[in-house]
Amino acid sequence: MLSDDLPTTIRRFPDLEADNLFAVDAADRLILDEAVPFTADLAAGELVVIGDSFGALTIGAVRLLGATGVRVHQDRLLGEWALQDNAEALEVGEFSHEILDADLVASARVILLRLPRSLDALDEIAALIARFAAPDVVVIAGGRLKHMTGAMNEVLKKHFGRLDVTHARQKARVLIVREPLPVDADTDAAAPTYPQRQFHADLGVWIAAHGGVFAGTRIDIGTRYLLDFLPEMKADASSAIDLGSGSGLVSVVLAKARPELQVIATDQSLAAVMSSVETADANEVAERIAVVRDVGLGSQPDASADLILLNPPFHIESTVYAGEALRLFEDAARVLKPGGELWTVFNTHLGYRAALGRLVGPTRQAGRNAKFTVTVSTRE
Repeated sequence: MLSDDLPTTIRRFPDLEADNLFAVDAADRLILDEAVPFTADLAAGELVVIGDSFGALTIGAVRLLGATGVRVHQDRLLGEWALQDNAEALEVGEFSHEILDADLVASARVILLRLPRSLDALDEIAALIARFAAPDVVVIAGGRLKHMTGAMNEVLKKHFGRLDVTHARQKARVLIVREPLPVDADTDAAAPTYPQRQFHADLGVWIAAHGGVFAGTRIDIGTRYLLDFLPEMKADASSAIDLGSGSGLVSVVLAKARPELQVIATDQSLAAVMSSVETADANEVAERIAVVRDVGLGSQPDASADLILLNPPFHIESTVYAGEALRLFEDAARVLKPGGELWTVFNTHLGYRAALGRLVGPTRQAGRNAKFTVTVSTRE
């Protein structure tokens, strides 16, 4: 198999590394092997990679498939950094980082796609490919069996006339799709299908969201519970950070309720950053919300914020792993001013209160319901 020659030195770094977290898996290898029959006569720029985790697909496309001018879209900033580090270590060039838009897939004939977990994310990607890639485009889309569902096939069939399913190998499978379906005659062929928008009358806000954003245009119940405590948050705050901004909902609610606040919305997901910008614009508060793509609070100065709001993740890919939340708590502790507050909402069973007290400062429970706990930690 061609993928047996994939370099074994590809790493997750600078993302978290642990014995049960992998930089390359069977899905990456199967995608590369299934791509071989379709890549013999490609010109420069005709192969695109979407969703590469840490660089295996891009490096494999260049090293093993001979692709040049590869356009790559990775939603997570840490994924971009890992690809860059791995490519430099292995002396691999011939690729460029791109955003998820029509230019990414324009004239592409082969697309290597790591299937996203979100059906909305898959729908956005498939729609772009079907509308703007070459008419003979072939999409080799793969993932781990435990993350694949029949609903993914149905999403792809909305946009393509042919879908072939490969045999599984090492608990991974590939879907090969081709024959893009024509755009409906009543649809503006140039109009984007994302971000989608929804108005929430109870909060008086619009949410705009790209497919890859957690909860999409909905309001997840943890965030909704956290917003109940807005009147109790630091009254004299002049600066606030929405850490892990997602759609930008929290930033917008803060900006609308507290006109004196200058808000920073930060997320490492490109889909989240683009959505936060769109949500701020839709609610006419863009002038008071600075949207930043960042890993945690890496670009924020020490002791610079009065208030931080956080709904931390507790999964790394499909693995339950507390390290990401702890890293965000440490970032918040560094960036908060003395007397500043970190408001956190989390699934009660995770029991983050002790860690917050240790890493940030005195922490009290502000509220608790059947599923979530909200705490406030004060930086001393």
